[in-house]
Order: sequence, then structure tokens, then C-alpha cells
Amino acid sequence: MAFKQLKNDLSVVFDRDPAARNYIEIITTYPGIHAILFHRISHRLWGLKIKLLAKIIAYISRIITGIEIHPGAQIGQRFFIDHGMGVVIGETAIIGDDCTLYHGVTLGGTTWKKGKRHPTLGNNVVIGAGAKILGPITIGNNSKIGSNAVVVNNIPENTTAIGIPAKVVESEKNERKFSAYAVGKDNKDPVHQSIDDILSLLEKQQKEIDQLKK
Repeated sequence: MAFKQLKNDLSVVFDRDPAARNYIEIITTYPGIHAILFHRISHRLWGLKIKLLAKIIAYISRIITGIEIHPGAQIGQRFFIDHGMGVVIGETAIIGDDCTLYHGVTLGGTTWKKGKRHPTLGNNVVIGAGAKILGPITIGNNSKIGSNAVVVNNIPENTTAIGIPAKVVESEKNERKFSAYAVGKDNKDPVHQSIDDILSLLEKQQKEIDQLKK
């Protein structure tokens, strides 16, 4: 089972990183893979109540990879962290199968109270670079979070959320709106877009009023 899991963790890189060329390169130079392998070990120890050793392994992993994953976090199959630097995954986070996180992502908490305080990701979720998913919320299956978004509410399945705070955009526009690295000119923050629309309407009305006065 452990060997099969290792093979899955390695093989998924070829599907999600076009720069990957062979297993040797992945094993030796991919910090995301190193962090996942360290976590598989530390999580097993955490479950066996050998918590100090689990924390030490997680700390060593953080030093080596720049990725912080608490040993208590539950991570599914074929998980991939691209680039990875600055990724933080909290103790009560739950990540489903086939999920992808880019660098700078935080799955964090919003309270100091014990219990479930970190996010739950469904299957096949993609979180763009720099996004912050905060609190015991749920990101539905097949959903995408745009880069630098701040998510504090549940996100439904099969949708894309962008912006601060994150807002869901139309599902048929998911592919156009989503960006793993940045929000471009064609996928503006929906809150800012709404404000711009209101300002444009006010400007139009002002021109009409000026015409009537004349």
C-alpha cells in the first residue's frame, strides 16, 4: 500500500507539470514531492500517538522544502504541490484526492479554539498561487480558487472563486476566469468589477442630466 501511494504521488507530477522529465529528476529536485513524502511518514506517526517525532519530522521537512504541513492534516491520493515555497497546511485540514496547490497557498484557521478549524477540500480541487483558504469551510469537488484569493465561505462544487473576499464566478466562465498564478485583465475581481459598473452607470446618468439641463 505504501509503495502504491508513493508511485501515485510521483506519477501525478507528469500529468500536472509539463516540465517534469523523469522519476529521478522528480525525486531529487521537487520540494513538493519531498514535503508530501515527509508528511506521509509524520502523519502515520501522528496516528500512532508518536507526536513528538511526527512534529520533528514535519519541522525538518519545513526547513528543507519551505512547505509547512502539520502531521495531523489528512491528505488524499495523488496530491501535488507545484513549486511549493510558502505553502502552509494546518492541523485539521482535510484534502481530498487529486488536488493541486501552487506556491504561497495557506489552508489556515481563524480561531485559537480546539476542534475543526481548518478547511476541507473536496476531490480534484485546484488552489492558485498565493490564495488563502481560512476557517472550517468546504471547497467543493472540482472547484478552483484563483491566485491571491481570500476564501472565508464555502465554495460549491464545479465552480471558480476569485477576489478578496472570494466570489464565485459563472461556471461556464470557469476556464477563462481561473488563473493559477495571477488575475489578469480578463478576470478582474468581481467586487471591483461591480464598483466599476456602478461608476460607469453614474457617469452615464450625469451626462444625461447635463443634457436635460441644457
